[in-house]
Amino acid sequence: MNYQQAVEFLYAQLPMYQRVGAMAFKKDLTNTLALCARLGNPHRNLKFVHVAGTNGKGSSSHMLAAVFQSAGYRTGLYTSPHLKSFTERIKVNGTEVSQNFVIRFTERASDWIAEIRPSFFELTVAMALEYFAEQKVDIAILEVGLGGRLDSTNVIEPELSLITNIGWDHMDMLGDTLPKIAGEKAGIIKAGKPVVISEHQPETDEVFIRKARELNSVCTFATDRVTVTDVSGGFEIGIDGKSSFRLIPQLKGDYQRKNIAGVVCSALLLREQGWQISEAHLREGIERVVELTGLKGRWQRLSDYPLTICDTGHNFDGVREVVTQLQKQKYNHLHIVWGSVRDKDITGILALLPTEAQYYFCEARIPRAMPARELAEKAAGFGLQGLVIPDVNQALAAARSAAGGDDLIFIGGSTFVVAELDQL
Repeated sequence: MNYQQAVEFLYAQLPMYQRVGAMAFKKDLTNTLALCARLGNPHRNLKFVHVAGTNGKGSSSHMLAAVFQSAGYRTGLYTSPHLKSFTERIKVNGTEVSQNFVIRFTERASDWIAEIRPSFFELTVAMALEYFAEQKVDIAILEVGLGGRLDSTNVIEPELSLITNIGWDHMDMLGDTLPKIAGEKAGIIKAGKPVVISEHQPETDEVFIRKARELNSVCTFATDRVTVTDVSGGFEIGIDGKSSFRLIPQLKGDYQRKNIAGVVCSALLLREQGWQISEAHLREGIERVVELTGLKGRWQRLSDYPLTICDTGHNFDGVREVVTQLQKQKYNHLHIVWGSVRDKDITGILALLPTEAQYYFCEARIPRAMPARELAEKAAGFGLQGLVIPDVNQALAAARSAAGGDDLIFIGGSTFVVAELDQL
């Protein structure tokens, strides 16, 4: 195989959640364990931080990886989905997995697929674990794909678990109440290993406290130890009410304050375990996370005139944060390029969106995408008016043609819409 053939083989042979939805989700760790066994269980000789949550887990994973890199550790990072290239999912010190490794692994795994019948995600988790072992990383940050308890990444034994936020997403698979969803996320807590919860949420706090108690795990709510306060251009980070330092995060958006609290608290607990992480490492990692890890799509500025921003927030809580951030921007007119997926109830999301904006309804090139015309019809019921331009980049071009220099253009609604931007 060459690289393109290897990736096409993975896409064609294995059910991929990003493309087809719930039918690709395997509520079982059997396949991942079987794959790991074929590889000699590489995860048993590695150290991990495991990150779950409804929103913020990708940003938090990247910031933690950047902090460890700043501290001089050889750091693996596994996240999903990718935006542009499959290799974005697996990185060591910010460098994407080599195409040659993807080819070698896929050729080996092709002999097992008929027998084990893994999902796309199960195989990529196994690929990441094998790569991190081959690269002899000091620590690997693993982002949960969906849920936690039955997610393929949950075969590991972490140094620490971090759970960022509990919100309304994937209710058909994780549960129809916040405590049920939290229970699935809490499944990454391991016996005797500390867990950090990024924020207090009255509906779910007790779920984590109870689970940690059952497993003799110390449960720490980040905001009990870490404060994140606005200062000019950034945040002041307070630690245990005794010390503080300032930083200007590279990831913009006020919602990052919650993620930063969780990352800093996790670093404090890891430092207490013996990891050499200083305040300087924390500052450097958070202030340089994009250049250190290559993270894309989080309140990312694409141009200045007109100001053009994209963000991958796509569920109710994520979109609510995006809308709050939009309300803080200064502009003459607002233009929104928006797409969604068809297997999600978007009525609550549409109700959040500003009615004064000019919309450009589009659709990503995946089977799950909601047709742009159907999306426009649903949006009209919430007073959202605009043009139907299915291609994402053509929709953005139309918005730029209509916008003045002091207007704001926002692109979002779906990770897959953002992923198809040529400019990203």
